[in-house]
Amino acid sequence: MTQSLHPAAQKGFSSAAELYQQVRPSYPPDIVHWLQDQLQLDEKSQVIDLGSGTGKFLPYLQHITKHITAIEPIQEMLAQLQSAYPDVQTLQASSDQLPLTRHSLDAVICAQSFHWFANLETLQQIYHVLKPAGHLALIWNQRDIQVDWVKALADVIAPLEGNTPRYHSGQWKKVFEQQTLFQLDHVQTFQQAHIGTVEKVVSKRLLSSSFIAAMPEHEQQQLKAQFEQIVFKYTGKQPQDEIAFPYITYAYDFKKTDSQ
Repeated sequence: MTQSLHPAAQKGFSSAAELYQQVRPSYPPDIVHWLQDQLQLDEKSQVIDLGSGTGKFLPYLQHITKHITAIEPIQEMLAQLQSAYPDVQTLQASSDQLPLTRHSLDAVICAQSFHWFANLETLQQIYHVLKPAGHLALIWNQRDIQVDWVKALADVIAPLEGNTPRYHSGQWKKVFEQQTLFQLDHVQTFQQAHIGTVEKVVSKRLLSSSFIAAMPEHEQQQLKAQFEQIVFKYTGKQPQDEIAFPYITYAYDFKKTDSQ
């Protein structure tokens, strides 16, 4: 792999791969219809899940097609995926060096991942492996900070991010500004809630963030207590009480152009 991983991704996701699989939210069921209607995917479609992590997005693709390859550079994340989805073809590879046949794919899906590899080398690789008029779909779950207690949590987390790539920074969009390989065709938003105990869907979910998972254990536990105190302050809910954590899912469809 020629592309170096961001230290927060390498350390945080390596150590917290199992936690990531357990506590990260899934995606709204309507995303399947979006893939079918907007990307025109069907049972014959050849797709890759790029930066697939532990495979959280795979069930939605499996509703449509069996022709899926999951690509993930971090071995610990890939091991979680292979355990959960033993029938899915996998590759350990980086986004800027895809070991795939040119013009062989109908779509490349990046769910909760593109901000880690938002560079021109990646776009060039994706362009080459997509069929003419193929699709690059970028999907993110984002905490709904219009809710007061979610905003309070976000305010605590923000100073900890440092230079860690994040969707909400908007930095990932810059790679599309000076290229002609892809054109944005459609943006869709969905709303959903991740339901579970405060400890699972709030505090442990936030601990699975790469830059927090890379911290020493005692600092993580201090943050966990702080997160749970914030939730209690705003909602009166204890760590073992059930809560609905609100999310907004953003889905972008970039279509391959005929520029090259």
